[in-house]
Amino acid sequence: MTKGLLHHIELYVSNLEQSVMFWGWLLEELGYEPFQKWDGGQSWKLENTYIVFVQAEERFLDIAYHRCRVGLNHLAFHATSREHVDNMTKKLEERGVKILYKKQHPFAGGQQHYAVYFEDPDRMKVELVAPEL
Repeated sequence: MTKGLLHHIELYVSNLEQSVMFWGWLLEELGYEPFQKWDGGQSWKLENTYIVFVQAEERFLDIAYHRCRVGLNHLAFHATSREHVDNMTKKLEERGVKILYKKQHPFAGGQQHYAVYFEDPDRMKVELVAPEL
């Protein structure tokens, strides 16, 4: 049954090419598969949920995204284990992705919350969190 589960999330991005490179790699690492592609966007799907990235129109690019403004703060994804978080952290660092809260990593969310926090090309916060022990 899918009642209540997210159907899809659509994010407008400032640079579709950069976002597709970043998110495509990340989502495929997490088990998503390419789903839809057209001139102004692309999506990836996992089971019944898909995530869409759309190029924002030039006229809307004057104010950059900021996670502390009204609206979406971050997206959090399930990891399979703490080792998965550690492996993904290493891969993110190798790709030059900014890891947030480095001094508290991997417990920036508290001692019972094992996760890595990082930013996408538009500086949206993304979290990959391990299951609780």
